[in-house]
Amino acid sequence: MPVRHAANTVMKSLAEIYSHLPDAPSEKTLERVDYEARHWSSPIQGPLKPGTEEHKRAVAAMFRDTFNPYKPSVIDWPKLDPETLHRITSLPIWDIAVQTEGKARLRMAAYADMITDPDMKDALSRNAWEENRHKEVLTKLVEAYNIPMAPEPPYVTPKDTEWAYLVTGFSECVDSFFAFGLFALAERAGLFPQELIETFEPVMQEECRHILLFANWLAWHRATMPFWKRPWFELRVIGVWLFLAYERMGLARSIDENGEEHTQDNNFTVTGAKDMTTMDISLPDLMQLCLDEDDRRFSGYDPRLLRPTTTPMIARAIIKGAKLWDRVRSKIAA
Repeated sequence: MPVRHAANTVMKSLAEIYSHLPDAPSEKTLERVDYEARHWSSPIQGPLKPGTEEHKRAVAAMFRDTFNPYKPSVIDWPKLDPETLHRITSLPIWDIAVQTEGKARLRMAAYADMITDPDMKDALSRNAWEENRHKEVLTKLVEAYNIPMAPEPPYVTPKDTEWAYLVTGFSECVDSFFAFGLFALAERAGLFPQELIETFEPVMQEECRHILLFANWLAWHRATMPFWKRPWFELRVIGVWLFLAYERMGLARSIDENGEEHTQDNNFTVTGAKDMTTMDISLPDLMQLCLDEDDRRFSGYDPRLLRPTTTPMIARAIIKGAKLWDRVRSKIAA
């Protein structure tokens, strides 16, 4: 099957997961689904140990039960004053954001198609559908505010499906952690209208659900794979982290049909604080804000489900390192 045809087939099957969403749900319905998207506990008693049937069923149920049925096509994008509009359109993220979601939906759908377990297959397929909806949201925003975009590359089914899924999953864990803090920073600074913040809020919480699913899929996958496959898998995980570190060291550039260069910041979620606020904020303070927001967004989900740990661990190390450096510097100055 040709690559492009395979990709189209995968996307068609995605569309069938949720064939209809309400155009105009009531305020009461919106409040209910928003609460349910952020709060969930499994009725299963006892521990939820990765690799067990109980853990797997709980993970799948969590993702299914916390679905938020908002519809991108009916989002009412607020009107922006010229200064805010310029601030939004000048952020160096839109090309890479749209393209990242375009890749993520296909990578997740392709990996879900490989899974034989019906519970995990269902959860990852729904995740792919939501990634597709994120792309729709960003596309609608770009259209609403006339943001100039580079041409999108063709989206093709990955040759190494597991590698592509791991790259997407770990990348989301990193980017979501910092995005939580930047989103809170933008809200506190008041540089963006509250209506725009509220419009994006469901998308931010969905990212929390996505990385919650990924962390628990990863634990389940490790626990259920044959022992002789584990060393190679862990080497691949290390390779993914090295790849992500390399990817975020620079800027991505592309040329549009008019010959204009578009610069995309691969590391905006880590370096973008200056674009989200006029307040001075130190790196340790930003890390603490990200940790606080990370805890807040996960707080409503069953504590027996695993949370991503690597990026929060790095943030805590940065905070401790900064405190240690301050003590050393003060001793030298004395």
